[in-house]
Amino acid sequence: MPTQFDVGFLVGLLVGEGHFGGDGRQAQVTLRMHVRHEAIFRWLEQTFPGGRLYGPYHHGGRDYLQWMARGPYLRDELVPLLDQWLSPDLDRHSFDRFRLMKARYPQAAADPAAPGEPAGPSASRGTSPAAPAPGAPSPAPGAASPGEPAPSPGEPAPSPDPLADLFTQLRETWPS
Repeated sequence: MPTQFDVGFLVGLLVGEGHFGGDGRQAQVTLRMHVRHEAIFRWLEQTFPGGRLYGPYHHGGRDYLQWMARGPYLRDELVPLLDQWLSPDLDRHSFDRFRLMKARYPQAAADPAAPGEPAGPSASRGTSPAAPAPGAPSPAPGAASPGEPAPSPGEPAPSPDPLADLFTQLRETWPS
């Protein structure tokens, strides 16, 4: 079971180096990097065993490895994870590419009945809220989202940003 650090590291890799797309038939998430990063790919194989590692490839003067997630692993494991942790506040470009991948390949959505939207158990695990419409006021910190009950008096308010919590934990555990 991946730790929160593992999940955060994977999301960071995918935001910085990954590609959200497909081959015309099925969705795929691809991570391609130079062979000098082989240890990261071995970690990926061990920590997220549903993906596949390909290579090394030697093409056009470049030497690289490629990790891919497709099919049931992408739909059942990686998409719900990204639905939860990838947000427009973190990286708008990656978020938009991820949403476009799910729209083009509805079978990649965690719940095929609702392509392009977080679904199933990921929705109850604190998914990032949808971005407000341009010009719309932001909700007050700690305010309940529409359709979400307000916390009872004496009950702690839910964390306004689960991603901020994850980054705080990563900073506390990351070796200096």
